[in-house]
Amino acid sequence: MDQLDFHYILILLATAVALVVLFRYLRLPQVLAYLCAGIAVGPHGLAWIPDLQGTRYLAEFGLVFLMFSIGIEFSLPQLVAMRRTVFGLGGLQVLVSCLAFGGLAYALGVSVEGAIVIGGILALSSTAIGMKLLVEQLEHHSRHGRRAFGILLFQDIAVVPFLILIPALAGDAGQSIWVLLGASALKGVLVLVIILLAGRWLLRPLFHEVALARSREFFMLTVLLVTLAAAWITQAAGLSPALGAFFAGLMIAETEYRHQVEGDILPFRDVLMGLFFITVGMLLDLKVVWALWPWVLGATAIVMVFKTGLILGLSRAFGSETGVALRTGLVLAAGGEFGFALLVQAGHVNILTGTAPQVVLATVLLSMLCGTLLIRHNGWLARRLVPSYQERRESNLDIIRAEAGAAQGHVIISGYGRSGQNLAWMLKQEEIPSVALDLDPVRVRDARDAGEPVVYGDAVRRDVLLAAGLMQARALAISFADTPSALRMLEVVHSLRPDLPVIVRTKDDHELEQLRAAGATEVVAESLEGSLMMGSHVLVAVGVPVGRVVKQLRAVHKDRYRMLRGIFRGEEADSPEEADAGQERLHSVTLLSEAHAVGRRLADLHLDAAGVVVTAVRRGGIRGPQPTADTKLKSGDVLVLYGAPDALDEAEKILLQG
Repeated sequence: MDQLDFHYILILLATAVALVVLFRYLRLPQVLAYLCAGIAVGPHGLAWIPDLQGTRYLAEFGLVFLMFSIGIEFSLPQLVAMRRTVFGLGGLQVLVSCLAFGGLAYALGVSVEGAIVIGGILALSSTAIGMKLLVEQLEHHSRHGRRAFGILLFQDIAVVPFLILIPALAGDAGQSIWVLLGASALKGVLVLVIILLAGRWLLRPLFHEVALARSREFFMLTVLLVTLAAAWITQAAGLSPALGAFFAGLMIAETEYRHQVEGDILPFRDVLMGLFFITVGMLLDLKVVWALWPWVLGATAIVMVFKTGLILGLSRAFGSETGVALRTGLVLAAGGEFGFALLVQAGHVNILTGTAPQVVLATVLLSMLCGTLLIRHNGWLARRLVPSYQERRESNLDIIRAEAGAAQGHVIISGYGRSGQNLAWMLKQEEIPSVALDLDPVRVRDARDAGEPVVYGDAVRRDVLLAAGLMQARALAISFADTPSALRMLEVVHSLRPDLPVIVRTKDDHELEQLRAAGATEVVAESLEGSLMMGSHVLVAVGVPVGRVVKQLRAVHKDRYRMLRGIFRGEEADSPEEADAGQERLHSVTLLSEAHAVGRRLADLHLDAAGVVVTAVRRGGIRGPQPTADTKLKSGDVLVLYGAPDALDEAEKILLQG
């Protein structure tokens, strides 16, 4: 029976939801939850779902959208700006790892073709886990965070030639492998040229007509059609369909509809990618792994120790101090999700046979579990192993304490969406210190890069609120409309500081009495006027004269809210209005030493012609006002840009690439 019945899908989804909830509680990556769900319900686990052709189709679709996401998020300016780290450090890491792991596999009796694939699988690390945890720990812009990101960027690119290589390795055994590789590479180039030419001449007019229909469903169907059509073209050419999806992502990324595509396709893509990881977990045979556990443990140890040591040595050769190099190696020691993608492709063409696929799959999975712990504690390990290393950042609670500092009479802002950012702006005008807490890592990253007092933290937790200076604060503003979370925060505040003014935002007046009964000083409505009302209540609560508050409100209204329009966009929109892909927003760009703009005046860059305004420049940790046209930019500057998404993309290319 090869049909994927309805109850099998229900079992998959129910198990995935339960494990995602558990892993979120344990603060473990969601990817691991999906993998464990597949292991649990698959044919080699509880056997709730047999080995069906339908699940393999799900895996194929998930892989297609995994590669599509790489293509659409590909940033050529970023690649050029970090070229030394990406192509130098990243290229050497992948090359040496492939040779070492492939050579070891060949010495253990694996075929040449299988050894090449195993080398590629084990050379890769997890972008999804590594970058997510680094952002959560506010280490993404640290020295080791930048090194790790550059290497991961090259690894993501390296997946593409492997997708061309794997079908070639499974070709006619009577032909020379070099002939097969050359033919596959030629086909890959020809398909890429055809797809890119089609994208240049057909895709933009197509999306223009679709956009005129103003139908999100029609737009999403068109995106799916383009993606799957590109995947079919590469499959018909004897290449991987995932390669076509990557090309489709590249093609769409070059159009002005990129941000709309990202916003519309994101939920659909994430569901399919989740199902892909579930089906990968279903491939793991626990009986085989148990019988070969010494091999699995040995392989995991070898992979993680070798990659850590290799990256440590390469990073030292590229100028990093020992502690930074070690932390970079620890972040990238584990295997990654793209290793699963290559393993699935190798399984389709029967390159890996016997127990080798099970050992490799278990090794990557176990290394990802161990790697999560290494990333979370990479600073602690570096300090223990390299006593001379001076860490520039501590734990997240220490970061929150450092941000709050010895502040007396500050305001704690829970949530840094539109309302929270408007409130922080109003407090800044009155020179009242504030500390904001937010759980959107992208928003926290961009805001901190611009010098805003915001840190990653869950304000529902008692220890987080205490670290933010609850006992010394003058007020607490809960700026997001989530009544259950607000009630839990009010309970904590009431037990510790019953005298503290707490202003709460809510969507409507249904929970007004409930929130007031729980201890809220004021409850205000949402949207822009709601955020202005919250700001006025907070300012009055901390002692600002009413006349000055009214004056601020009048100034905002007189300016038609222009001062409050630009916000830092996170991974999720705060409201339907914020979900508009074309809405103007703020965006932070950090200038590395290789960036084109370094040493040039703002006037020479002509950013205004691209429709972008530089609202501020942060230099040496100090954020200055809107710069003049004669301002000369330096390495390390953080520019805060204001404009539409496409204009911001163009401005970033100008700043980084020229």
